[in-house]
Amino acid sequence: MNCWCSYCFARPSHAYLDLSPGLDFETKIFAKTNAQDVLRRELAKSGYRVSPISLGINTDAYQPTERKLQLTRRIIEVLAEAKHPFSLITKNALIERDLDLLAPMARERLVHVYFSITTLDNTLSSRLEPRASAPHSRLRAGKRLSEAGVPVGVMFAPVIPWVNDHELEAVLEAARDAGATAAGYVLLRLPHEVAPLFRDWLQMHLPDRAAHVMSTVQQLRGGKDYDSRFGQRLRGEGVYADLLARRFALASKRYGFEGRRHPPFDLTLFVRPRASSPQGELF
Repeated sequence: MNCWCSYCFARPSHAYLDLSPGLDFETKIFAKTNAQDVLRRELAKSGYRVSPISLGINTDAYQPTERKLQLTRRIIEVLAEAKHPFSLITKNALIERDLDLLAPMARERLVHVYFSITTLDNTLSSRLEPRASAPHSRLRAGKRLSEAGVPVGVMFAPVIPWVNDHELEAVLEAARDAGATAAGYVLLRLPHEVAPLFRDWLQMHLPDRAAHVMSTVQQLRGGKDYDSRFGQRLRGEGVYADLLARRFALASKRYGFEGRRHPPFDLTLFVRPRASSPQGELF
């Protein structure tokens, strides 16, 4: 099963498969069990040019089924073998399992890890993000990775007006204490079928403020539930968006994130892997 984040912008991808972005998204997944082989073939092509790869962008790279299938681990193994740089964002402490791969890659400037932390409130987290690791587990995992030399950052995401927005400073402080050296934030995004699903979630869990939340969301999105423009979809526009940006800038300065970046990736170490062959290797 998928993690059940009520706000997940990946939900509409199920609609492309004639499945519902609601219950089907939460109960049916498609595992690309040959992903590591496909990746190896792509990296082995003579025309391939190294560019950092991002894992966990559409859905989390550490879904519950990863404990059994280990697809993310196998992908990282291919990247490690090829000395190929990548970044990863997750809500799950299962990433600690792969520290034996991540730490050596970090020493060669080949990996960055971000933890998405929406709230420090366990009760709210369990309602917003069922099956994701509890906030304190993510912070503990981040600390372990950081202590092992892996560059760790935090994404306060998504920022939901009148739900978790008051926690921005607290999340950045907790992440700093756990070893994070970079920070960012992203506003709530409600594309396509996600908007009515999130409205239902608000009515179920926060009916007293549901109208206020959606009214503010629409103020941020030019009167709509969502604005897909690249320059607007992550930050929004208007008074609330400006105030949030100022708060983030002040908090970043206070907790030591201002102007800090993870070390740049090293693109010079790439070793083109050999494509898999049914005849095996002679040498």
